[in-house]
Amino acid sequence: MDQTSSNHQTEFDIIRSYFKDLTHQKGVEKGIGDDAALVKFSSEHNNHLVVATDTLIGGVHFPNTAGAFDIAQRAMCVNLSDLAAMGAVPRWFTLGLSLPINLARPEWLGQFSAGLKIIADQYDCALIGGDTTRGPLSVNITMLGEVPLQEAMCRDGASIGDIVYVTGFLGDGAAALKNELEKPQPSDVFRKSERLFNRFYRPTPRIKEGLEIRSIATACIDISDGLVADLEHLCRSSNTSANVSIENLPIHPEVKKHHPEQYSDFALFGGDDYELCFTVPESKNLVMGELIKSRSVNAVPIGKIIKSNGSGSRVLLNGRVCNSKKTGFKHFE
Repeated sequence: MDQTSSNHQTEFDIIRSYFKDLTHQKGVEKGIGDDAALVKFSSEHNNHLVVATDTLIGGVHFPNTAGAFDIAQRAMCVNLSDLAAMGAVPRWFTLGLSLPINLARPEWLGQFSAGLKIIADQYDCALIGGDTTRGPLSVNITMLGEVPLQEAMCRDGASIGDIVYVTGFLGDGAAALKNELEKPQPSDVFRKSERLFNRFYRPTPRIKEGLEIRSIATACIDISDGLVADLEHLCRSSNTSANVSIENLPIHPEVKKHHPEQYSDFALFGGDDYELCFTVPESKNLVMGELIKSRSVNAVPIGKIIKSNGSGSRVLLNGRVCNSKKTGFKHFE
C-alpha cells in the first residue's frame, strides 16, 4: 500500500484520524470501518431513496489556490443542492478523496475534515464511507436522502403556461469566480468581496425551499451550469420551451455595480449559483405568492413555459432566440 504523506500515514490512518465518527451517525447501523455501510430509513415503505453524486476537480471546479476548509464546504454544498432540487431531505453521504502527496498532511486534512463537518452537521447528514487515494486533487461526494413517494420534483413535469421561478440571486457564482481568479496574490486572506467569496465556497443549498415547493412545483432543477443551460435541460425533459424576461432576473446590487457590462451574462450563462429553477402552474400561483410573502421561500418569477416549435426545446430571452454560443458551462468543449 502506498504511503500517503511524509508522516507515513496510510489511507486507513487518514480515514481513522480525520473522517471516522466525524458526523452524528443518525440512522446508521454500520458506518465507516466495514466493507459497506448499513443505513435505516425513517419509514419502511413510504419514501424513495434519492441519490446524487458530483466530482469537484482542482483547477476546474475551484481554483488551485483554494484552502482545504473552503474546498470541503463547497463540495458539500453543491451536492446538497442536487437533493434540494428533488425536494429531498439529506440523510447520508460518502466521500471519495484523491490527494497529491504534498496535501496528505495533518494541516490540510484537519482543515478539510473541519469544513466537511460544519456543513454535514448543519444539514444533519452523516458520513458513512468512501475512499481515499493518492492522485490529482479531486473530491467526489455521493449524497443520499429521502423523499415521500410521488413527491419528488423532477425535470420532466413542466407544462405550457407554468410560471418559471428562481430562488436567491443569479450571477453571484460567476462574479465570485472572476474575483478569485483575478486576486493579485494567492492568499486566503485577500478577498475582493466577503459576500461573493462565501457565495462561491458556501452556496446555500435550498433544502428548505425544496421542501416548501415540492407539493406545488411541476418541475425543478438546480442552477450549476447557468440559468439558460439548466432551464433548457428542464424544458427538453418536459418537451417544452421557455421565455425568460431578462429584466426580472434577481441580480444582487453589488454584482450590478462592479460588473455593469457583464452582470446579465453572469446571471444567464455563468453558472455556479446553485439556486433552484422551478415551474409552478398558474392554478398554484397564488399559493406560491403566499410562500414568498411569508418569506418561506425566497424566489421570484422570471418567465413562462411555452410551446416548443419545430426547432425543439429552447430558452428565449425576451422572446428572442438565445445566442447559441452562450449556453453555459460544458465539460467537454
